[in-house]
Amino acid sequence: MRVRVLWRGLLRTLSVLSAVGMALAAHGGELPEYRLKAAFLYNFAAYTEWPAEVGSTLNVCIYGADPFGIEAAALNGKRAGARTLAVHRRTQAETLKGCQVVFIANAGSETVRRVLDVLRGLPVLTVADTPQALQHGVALNMNLSQERVTFEASLRAAREARLELSSRLLRLATEVRQ
Repeated sequence: MRVRVLWRGLLRTLSVLSAVGMALAAHGGELPEYRLKAAFLYNFAAYTEWPAEVGSTLNVCIYGADPFGIEAAALNGKRAGARTLAVHRRTQAETLKGCQVVFIANAGSETVRRVLDVLRGLPVLTVADTPQALQHGVALNMNLSQERVTFEASLRAAREARLELSSRLLRLATEVRQ
């Protein structure tokens, strides 16, 4: 009798672990990538010098369809230097003017250009994970290569936004454009 109870308990445990394993496998491709990209967003904010007018809160805005899910929520309240991060989701480009970091989620070149037009001249760090986004004028563009998140930087775009990217950050970039 005792062996039968132990056996059933073991089978239940194995079936639960199997279900958890399948769920992780199904979502495994998404979660690690955007968990890493959320960490990159944090470091981008922390290793950027902001003009004094920015204030004590850095509004991190995710524009478009949110690929982060709960991963971005973990940034809420974190300190990046002397500033605190607050995460917002936006679907209208015109609502981005109060943001200091804008992540343009997997958008086409027309969307990237529209967002950059709205933010022109404002101290906003623009970040994307879209092929060719750097050429369209974002400051930082993340890429996924061999299951590793990398990024490239545009010093020109950062300067136009009156931002200074740390040399420590730039050393990690796969490409830095002047």
